[in-house]
Amino acid sequence: MDLRHHNIIITGGTTGIGLALAERFLDLGNTVLVVDYSVQHLVEAKQKRPDLLTYRADLSNPDLREEFADWVTAHFKEVDMLINNAGIQRWINLTNIKHDWAWYHRELAINLEAQLHLTMLLLPTIVAKFEGAIVNVSSGLVINNGSWVPLYSASKSGVHGFTQALRHQLEDTKAHVFEILPPAVNTNLGGSGEHEYGSDLNQFVDAVFEQLAGDVPEITFATSWDQLRASKQVNEKTTEETWQLFKNNPTFKNA
Repeated sequence: MDLRHHNIIITGGTTGIGLALAERFLDLGNTVLVVDYSVQHLVEAKQKRPDLLTYRADLSNPDLREEFADWVTAHFKEVDMLINNAGIQRWINLTNIKHDWAWYHRELAINLEAQLHLTMLLLPTIVAKFEGAIVNVSSGLVINNGSWVPLYSASKSGVHGFTQALRHQLEDTKAHVFEILPPAVNTNLGGSGEHEYGSDLNQFVDAVFEQLAGDVPEITFATSWDQLRASKQVNEKTTEETWQLFKNNPTFKNA
């Protein structure tokens, strides 16, 4: 796949993995539109890369997703690549429920519903392009469940299943369908200080671009590369061992 000359939408493209992907695509001469809810993040991303296009939307809201799709049809109809990257991750102790459903549902709405809905809204436009692409970001936790982040794990598993189905349904088109399964990457996902560990962001993005260019449908790196190729028994053992590291963590126990 040629990674130049695209018109790209990246949700959650103002921080972390999303911004790193946006910057790399800009460096290759692409046009990139990033979508985020945070005004501060949009301003900071634009200050860092004035060549970014920006759009503010709360992607947890289906009406605003449809409004955004209408805006794209009117103002960014050249789009040929959608990168569904927006996501939040919350540690949730299911034996310590203390929020209403709306609080919990927001994680599902952003991580799962927005990816599926935006794909369905923009798919006709992207499939019509010469080398269109849908890139869905799931997680290595699709393979090794993250029991301390149950709704995150559930939502990313849904993204994984949807992406597999989408790839089959588009097999007779020229569109590419990719799934990125990141390992833990040092991005401070969620902004809470709970995710300041993991693989180096730049090294991860290097691997993503190498695999995109090579038409690798399921893009992995570091631990997620190993997990995708490990036996079921090995992955079950890893899942249990990782859970043991988190189960007595005070932050998780009080989540």
